[in-house]
Amino acid sequence: MKKAAPYIFLLVMLIAAIALKRCNNADTVLPKPRKENTTTDKNRDRGFDRRATYLEYSKHADCRMDCRKITKKEVEDIMHNGEINYKKSDLQNARCPRYALEGVTKDNQKVRIVFAQCNDHTNVVTVIDLDTDWTCHCPGDNN
Repeated sequence: MKKAAPYIFLLVMLIAAIALKRCNNADTVLPKPRKENTTTDKNRDRGFDRRATYLEYSKHADCRMDCRKITKKEVEDIMHNGEINYKKSDLQNARCPRYALEGVTKDNQKVRIVFAQCNDHTNVVTVIDLDTDWTCHCPGDNN
């Protein structure tokens, strides 16, 4: 028994160390899982990103939409289904490439909506009715 005592002592110490380590790990806060909808889940530098999850509206766009009776739902519909007019787009914009999308709303307004696609969001810059010249007094308009 005297020969086995050091081995038994080492075995007890090993079990105690493992138990202590498990207790310490149980108190550790695990990191939050990564959100699926981050800017890294799709490369936004490869063309126009049509997801509305990043959509923000400028004050100018809000004013133009109100003046021209265009809803956010219609803007999102054009974002998803509209055709890009590359002649009116500015893809070389230093801050955020600008895409001009054109389409027809539910109430048959032919519109062009300019989206600025930045790294972390897409901004609605302006909303234009291509058939009707509305009188609006919005921020940024030349009087």
